[in-house]
Amino acid sequence: MTTIRLATINDLDALTTLLDGYRQFYQQPSDLDAARTFLRQRFGQADSRVLVSEGADGKLTGFVQLYPGVSTVGLNARWTLNDLFVLPECRDTGTGRALMEAATQLAHDHGVARLILMTQVENECAQHLYESLGWQRNTAFYGYLLDVK
Repeated sequence: MTTIRLATINDLDALTTLLDGYRQFYQQPSDLDAARTFLRQRFGQADSRVLVSEGADGKLTGFVQLYPGVSTVGLNARWTLNDLFVLPECRDTGTGRALMEAATQLAHDHGVARLILMTQVENECAQHLYESLGWQRNTAFYGYLLDVK
């Protein structure tokens, strides 16, 4: 059985490994020290919400990370679901769905009007999950990126 809960600083070691796996999925080099530093900053600044999935054995099997924001047009809260990752051996077990549903419930509990996310065009598996949960592909706006460093 999988349990979904808010991550705490006590999850730092296991969550670091998950974040490193997530980054590698997106063709980034493994860097556990940088992942740990990044997560420690998130906990220290409390600028994101992280939910984790935990197996019956207490091992973390995945996470979802949300960043609070606001919409000037909507005059309301809007959170960005920035990261979803499930260990490869735990995929197709409902873990990703459970994390997404918990993220939606957390946003609802905080009075958030809308969740938004972006995913790679090639990530069809994730797209099927999102769409099965009622997420709708945005066809009204283009996404743009600008590297400033």
